[in-house]
Amino acid sequence: MKLVLLPWILMLLSTIPGPRLTAGAQESCSLRCGAQDGLCSCHPTCSGLGTCCEDFLIYCLEISPSSGSMMGGKDFVVQHLKWTTPTEGVICRFKESIQTLGYVDSLKQVHCISPLLYESGHIPFTVSMDNGRSFPHAGTWLAAHPYKVSESEKSQLVNETHWQYYGTSDTRGNLSLTWNTSALPMPAVTIELWGYEETGKPYSENWTAKWSYLYPLATNIPNTGFFTFTPKPASPQYQRWKVGALRISSSQNYPGQQDVLALWTNDHALAWHLGDDFRADSVAWARAQCLAWEASEDQLPNFLTELPDCPCTLAQARADSGRFFTDYGCDIEHGSVCTYHPGAVHCVRSVQASPRYGSGQQCCYTAAGTQLLTSDSTSGSTPDRGHDWGAPPYRTPPRVPGMSHWLYDVISFYYCCLWAPECSRYMKRRPSSDCRSYSPPRLASAFGDPHFVTFDGTSFSFSGNGEYVLLETSLSDLTVQGRAQPGKMPNGTQARGTGLTAVAVQEDNSDVIEVRLDSRSQALEVLLNHKMLSFTEQNWMDLKGMFLSVASQDKASIMLSSGAGLEVSVQGPFLSVNILLPEKFLTHTRGLLGTLNDNPKDDFTLRNGQVLPLNASARQVFQFGADWAVSNTSSLFTYDSWLLVNQFMNQQPKHDPNFTPLFLDEITLSPSQVEDMTRLCENDRFCVLDVISTGDPSVGNATRIAHQLHQHRLKSLQPVVSCGWLPPPVNGHKEGLRYLEGSVVRFGCNNGFSLAGPESSTCQADGTWSTPTPECQPGRSYTVLLSIIFGGLAIVALISIIYMLFHRRRKSDMNMWSSQP
Repeated sequence: MKLVLLPWILMLLSTIPGPRLTAGAQESCSLRCGAQDGLCSCHPTCSGLGTCCEDFLIYCLEISPSSGSMMGGKDFVVQHLKWTTPTEGVICRFKESIQTLGYVDSLKQVHCISPLLYESGHIPFTVSMDNGRSFPHAGTWLAAHPYKVSESEKSQLVNETHWQYYGTSDTRGNLSLTWNTSALPMPAVTIELWGYEETGKPYSENWTAKWSYLYPLATNIPNTGFFTFTPKPASPQYQRWKVGALRISSSQNYPGQQDVLALWTNDHALAWHLGDDFRADSVAWARAQCLAWEASEDQLPNFLTELPDCPCTLAQARADSGRFFTDYGCDIEHGSVCTYHPGAVHCVRSVQASPRYGSGQQCCYTAAGTQLLTSDSTSGSTPDRGHDWGAPPYRTPPRVPGMSHWLYDVISFYYCCLWAPECSRYMKRRPSSDCRSYSPPRLASAFGDPHFVTFDGTSFSFSGNGEYVLLETSLSDLTVQGRAQPGKMPNGTQARGTGLTAVAVQEDNSDVIEVRLDSRSQALEVLLNHKMLSFTEQNWMDLKGMFLSVASQDKASIMLSSGAGLEVSVQGPFLSVNILLPEKFLTHTRGLLGTLNDNPKDDFTLRNGQVLPLNASARQVFQFGADWAVSNTSSLFTYDSWLLVNQFMNQQPKHDPNFTPLFLDEITLSPSQVEDMTRLCENDRFCVLDVISTGDPSVGNATRIAHQLHQHRLKSLQPVVSCGWLPPPVNGHKEGLRYLEGSVVRFGCNNGFSLAGPESSTCQADGTWSTPTPECQPGRSYTVLLSIIFGGLAIVALISIIYMLFHRRRKSDMNMWSSQP
C-alpha cells in the first residue's frame, strides 16, 4: 500500500497560525496545481478548508462546459480567468503537444477550442496568454466517445440508414443533414468530408491512425441548420476512404483547417461517395471487398483466444457488472432497439479490452435470457478486433475509441452482410463465444447498520464508528475502504448504530475514486483524486485504471482493470456497496469482507493472522472489525472540511473506541415487539437490528431491501452448466437454441434424407450431450416411408370395407328372392 497521506499532513502543518512570508512563488499556484506544500494550498480540497492560495482559481482552472466529443471543435470558457489587458495571443495546449488557438471575448472571458483527439478520458491542458512563451494555467478536459455525447452537440444525418445504403439497389435521391445553429454562431458555413484510415503494418510501431480532410460538399452557404444535396461519385483519389464523417465549420477557415469551432456527424459508411462501379453493381462490389477483407483478416493474429467467455444467461450478464457493461446499441432499458442483432433484447460488451490486441467481447441475449450465437443466427453476438470503447493507451490502432472498431468490425459487416450475401464469411471470423468456460464473479456486500455478507457467505454486523478496510488484495494491490458514522434517532439524538457514508477505491497506481453520501440531499458525491466530479454532461468516464458510470443520483458503478467491480448506491440514510471479484482473486483477499477461498471458517481473520470462530459473540466480532481500521498513512479518503479532519484525521487509528453500538445478541424483545418486527422485517435479522438501533422503521425497511437485492444478485450469479453449441445434422435441421443443463435439442432431416440416430439430445449435468448430432442419410425419409405404409394400409382397408358391404348387400337380396311365391 502506498503512503498516500503525507501531503495531507504537510498541508495541515502549513495552516498552523504563525508569521507569514511576503508574497512569493510559494504563495502562488502558478505551475503548482495539486500541490499541498508551501504557505498555501493548490490542492482541490483547499476550498473547503479555506487554505487556498489567493490565485488558486486563476491558475488551477475550472471550465464550462467541461467535456465534449473526442472529435474536437468544442468551445469552452475558462472560468475565473478574466483578461483585461491586450494579449498577444491565447494558446491552449493539450497533452503538452497539441495546440489550438483560443480567444478573449467581449466580456473578457478566455476561451479554448478542443482539438481532434484519438483517445477518450481526462486530457490535461494548459493555457498561455503570451503567445506560447509560458503555460502557467492548468486544467483538465474530458474527451468522450462520439456516441456518448449529446445529440445536440453533433450534426444529424437525416435517415442515417439511407446514407449508409446509398448507391445500393433502390437507394437513391437526396441526402440531408441538420445541425444546431446556436452551437455555430456564424453567418455562413462550409461542409467538409473527412475520412478515417489506419495505415502501416498491423500490430507494429508504424501502424498509425489518421483523420484526413478530403473535399468540401458545400462552401460559404447560409448557416440555416439544414443542408440537402444529391451525392455524386467522388474522384478516384478519394475512393480508398470507406469510413468518415462530415464537419461543419465557419467559411472563414481555410479548407481542412484543423481544430476549429465545428460540429461533426457520426462516423458512418461512406456508401454515398463511392464510385460508379459501386452504384452499377453494389453486390458485386461489396462481395469483392468482403473477399479482400477475408484474405487480409486471415493474415492477422488470432485475437479470439484472449477474450473472456460470455456469461451463459442474461441474468448473469447484467449481474457481472465488473467485467461486462450494457452495449448502447442494444439496451433492454431503452426499448431493445438492436439494429445489428434482431431477435436480441440486450447485449453487453466486455469492459476491458484484451491486453495484447485491444479487442473486445460482445454477448447478446433473447427475451428468454438465452445467448444468441452466430452459429445459429446472423443476429448472434460478435467479438471485435477493435474494442468499440478503445483501449489504453489509445491513439494507435486498433485502440482508437470507435474508429478502430469501425474499420475492423463494422465496415466489413457492411461488405459481407448488409451489401452482399456473404455473411457466413464474416461470421466464421467473428464467431460468438459460448459460455462453457465462463465463471461468475464472487459477490460480497455491505449495507445498513452496516451489515456484511462476505465472499464466502458469512453474515455479520459491525457498527463501528470510523474508517475501515473492506477489502485488500495482494493480487492487484486493490484496496476498498469504507467510512461508517452514527445515524440519528427520530428525535435527533445519536443512534447506537452506524452506517456507511463513504467508500473509496484504488487498484495499483490507478486513479482514486471516492463515493460519499451528501447528508443534506441524500445524493451521491463522487470524487476523482479528491476533486468533486460533475455528471451534468457525461455519466461515463474513462479513467486511469478504471471506468466510472453514474447513471443516476443514487448509484455509481466502478469497473477496474483487473475485472473487479464495485457498485455503490443509496439505501435509506446510508450507502450500500456490492463488490464483485473474478475467481482469480481466490486466496488473495483480506479485510472485513473476508478471505475468498470457499471456506467461511476463516472469514474473521485479524491483521496478525489470528482467526476468530464463526460463532464468535457480537462483541468479539466488533473487535475483529476494529482491528481493520484504516491508518493515516494508507487512507484513500478526502478530508475537505475541518469536520472530517477533526473527526478522522486527528484520530489514530481511525476507529472510535468510545462508541458502543447495540449488540443484537444482548437485546431482549417483548412479545409485541417481536410481532411488530416480524410483520415489518419478515424475519430479516439485519432489519430488526436497524429498527431497534435507530428507532426508525424506514431504516430497517431499506436494510431489508438491500439484503434482498444482494440475495437476488447472488442467485443471478449462480454457476450454470453449458454443454456448448450443438450443430444441426448435415442435410437436416434442429429445434432448440438453448444449450444449458436440461435443455433438449431435436433433430430432423430434409426431404429425401432419413435420420440415422436419436431424434433428440439432452444437455447433462456433466456438461456433455446425451447423444451427438445424428446423421441424415440419403434415401426416403421416415416421414415418406410412413406415408407410403399408412397410405397403402388405408387403401387396403377401403377395399375391404367396400367388399364387405357389397357381399352383405348380395346376401340380403338372395333372402328376399327366396320368400316370394
